[in-house]
Amino acid sequence: MSRTLLITGATGTVSSALLEALRHSELEPRALVRDEAKAEQFEARGIRAVVGDLDDARSLPAAFEGVQDLWLLTPNSPRAPENNMNAVWAARRAGVERVVRLSAVGAAHDAPTRSGRLHALSDRETERSGMYWTILRPHWFMQNLLNEAGDIAAEGAFSLNMGQERLGMIDVRDIAEFAARVLTTEPDRHHGKTYTPTGPRSLSFTEVAEQLGRTLGREIRYVPTTDEVERKTLLDIGVPEWMTEMLIEYGQAYATGWGDFTTNDFQNVVGHQPRGFADFAQDHVDSFAPAHR
Repeated sequence: MSRTLLITGATGTVSSALLEALRHSELEPRALVRDEAKAEQFEARGIRAVVGDLDDARSLPAAFEGVQDLWLLTPNSPRAPENNMNAVWAARRAGVERVVRLSAVGAAHDAPTRSGRLHALSDRETERSGMYWTILRPHWFMQNLLNEAGDIAAEGAFSLNMGQERLGMIDVRDIAEFAARVLTTEPDRHHGKTYTPTGPRSLSFTEVAEQLGRTLGREIRYVPTTDEVERKTLLDIGVPEWMTEMLIEYGQAYATGWGDFTTNDFQNVVGHQPRGFADFAQDHVDSFAPAHR
């Protein structure tokens, strides 16, 4: 018998990749969208879309009706624990059996970032929800580098406030494949587990730049920048202040070596190695190449 999976954050990077990873599975995905206009893109692909807003608990009961599995992804904001609470409460009342929650790398009550501390609250709530639960705390997304693609294409360089330390960064497509593997097994198989999927090796951004250079056939440079410069850059392009400060905190943490680790979680759950950065660079070569290429 097929199971219905409600996917939150359905228009975002990770959930979009998850929908692709589940395309040939027996699960029946249902995309949660905040407004009717966004539903059309899912309906055109044969995916049922339902309207609901994690900010508004009253909008959720109908969306959760008949759902067995929940993919729970909340936006990064001060309201993230409230969003998680609303989803978990709606799931419990609807009789949802399993929740697979996307948390954040290093989530803990004493994490060096506001995001990590907020996610720790929601992780704890999920663990006590009474449902089968699995929590994913993936490392830094390789796809975050697409935010630097314009500078890389135009100037052959990019800057971050992350110093010269290494990170066990992971491709979002591998996070999606990992989540899909968990969601397509029996609910008790991964119950009570917290995983930290990473890439195959830890890399510095200087090594990232060198690999991009090899892929693009030209020199690419990484230029570490200060917190002050990074803050101004983010604010100038319209990133909200709360989000800007969150990103600055992550940069400060990574600059101390906080992210210099990998795990075997992906290999152990999925059964093969995750993508390396060279694969990511090759697959996104057009994004980093000059427009006249």
